[in-house]
Amino acid sequence: MPTPPEDRELSPYTGWTRAHWERTADRLLLAVRPHASPRGGRIDLPGPRPSWSGPRSDGLEGFARTFLLAALRVAGARGEDPHGHLDRYAAGLAAGTLAPGADGDPDAWPTTTGTRQAVVESASVALGLRLTRPWLWDRLDDRTRQRAADWLLPALAPSPVDNNWWLFGLTIAGFLRDAGIETDRAAATADRSLARIEDWYLGDGWYSDGDNRAFDHYNSWALHLYPVLHAHLAGDRELLDRYGPRLRAHLADHAHLFDTSGAPVPYGRSLVYRFAAAAAPWLGALTGHTPLTPGTTRRLASGSLRYFLDRGATDGRGLLTLGWHGPHPPLVQAYSGPASPYWASKGFLGLLLPPDHPVWTAPEEPLPAERADTVRPLGPTGLLVQTTAADGLVRLHNHGSNHVAAGGPGGDDPGYARFAYATRTGPTGAPDPADNHFALLRPDGTATDRGPAAPLPGGPDRAVSAHTPLPGVRVVSATLARGRAELRAHLVLGAPEGTPVRQTGWAVPDAPGAPASQLHPVHGYGPEVTALPTGATLQGPAPTRTPAVHGATRGPAALFVALASLTGETAPAPAAALAEVEVAEGPELRVRWGDGAVTRLTLPGTAGPTTPSPGPA
Repeated sequence: MPTPPEDRELSPYTGWTRAHWERTADRLLLAVRPHASPRGGRIDLPGPRPSWSGPRSDGLEGFARTFLLAALRVAGARGEDPHGHLDRYAAGLAAGTLAPGADGDPDAWPTTTGTRQAVVESASVALGLRLTRPWLWDRLDDRTRQRAADWLLPALAPSPVDNNWWLFGLTIAGFLRDAGIETDRAAATADRSLARIEDWYLGDGWYSDGDNRAFDHYNSWALHLYPVLHAHLAGDRELLDRYGPRLRAHLADHAHLFDTSGAPVPYGRSLVYRFAAAAAPWLGALTGHTPLTPGTTRRLASGSLRYFLDRGATDGRGLLTLGWHGPHPPLVQAYSGPASPYWASKGFLGLLLPPDHPVWTAPEEPLPAERADTVRPLGPTGLLVQTTAADGLVRLHNHGSNHVAAGGPGGDDPGYARFAYATRTGPTGAPDPADNHFALLRPDGTATDRGPAAPLPGGPDRAVSAHTPLPGVRVVSATLARGRAELRAHLVLGAPEGTPVRQTGWAVPDAPGAPASQLHPVHGYGPEVTALPTGATLQGPAPTRTPAVHGATRGPAALFVALASLTGETAPAPAAALAEVEVAEGPELRVRWGDGAVTRLTLPGTAGPTTPSPGPA
């Protein structure tokens, strides 16, 4: 399959055109064909281990998620299907639904009542059928349609998981209503699903993924995607008027999370979905609910897809791997199997826009991270994004996003519990020391977890939170950002006198082209900066080193302040030159930045709860 020529006049940043997207979709689909079951009901991809749902569910996942990609490819071409993708999936649909749950049948799908993960995959099947209805569903025989409907219908029940899973029922309901199947029941499911996620909408374009203050890329590839796309496909103006402005508000923040390289910030879970993070920008262009110009939208999406493909997201067989660049087992959740990365198919949503749409014909424009230095709070999340135009690097400071497992028996989740994330480093994983972490050190030298972080009032250049690393000990933390500089302050309340503490910085490899990681003690720490050996991260297999400073508590309220920096600049000035910090009673910090600007920060010692509601398991 020949590679289309790059067009650096139309796409000066990525060189890519719609033809590159179509070719990539076809290559991904052709690569999975050798792994189909005898009649195509399942696609059983090779991998290091099955998911916790088992091989049969994983085979359904391989079918459903690649079918969604085929649906976007063919629907975007208005039914043209030169590689015969839909014929294969039509045959697989018939085989998979012939005897769901049957033992010994290599094509049989699990039932949506017997395997929870099948509910997730049924949404991709339903959405694929909805997108391709004239070319697939309407051409099936009546018995196959009935069996497929019978398999889908149980997934209209209330969600078995109290988070974004509610939107799978919405998606299935949308297809069934279009197809005239159990329309009243489908309508009730849609209403119930949308009512549930309303409890998690916190404003300014941000949903929590359940009752747990979990903010991550699920906002893009699930919580905005399903309601807005459903409203668009249904032609429901009332729903679009409700959810479209929320998407617009979210994209105003979301666009700042992409590096000049195209990388989105790796934070949260399910990062193996990679360029699915481009789903919401495409959806904004599709529905008109976006603050981004067409050229910026394509530059973001093409940059993200190229970023991963250029860095080994697919293996020698052309299959998406379980990782970020290449395979990275510490990144993978137990619910993910070999086919899970194909939820990245959502990143191809732009193919639904016709070739003459401005998103394909307008010249690419720079990303927000390339235009100007930015420090921006992300709505009510407790997240603070910091970008620098000189290197196009993006950092995300976390003072309020938590996973349901944070602080639980398994310890901190590295995708949620770090104080900072960036597009070119980390995070480190156990048993290595945590990067971007503030900890009390136990007598055996082990570090405390952060646990859930409760956001406190911040500001346009700062984020503030509190957490409880040990019973009876409270830590109030703040990050101030300007340019590439980060001031990290922690007020430790109630710790025994002389308790050792440690602040770590950004983990980076000692390799050419790696960003520079700097950490400078300002107050409360000793003068020495040590380099902790840390292993590979999702950025690649090279071992890393993480700077650290150490101190010890003095009195019932002990203040610790450091300056940190992560930069792609060549030979950057040391972190000590980025700001002068004066500490006064309060405690209050007066910060004179390198550009002469002056900022004040007072750390609250008593305000606010220390932990939010942990939410559902």
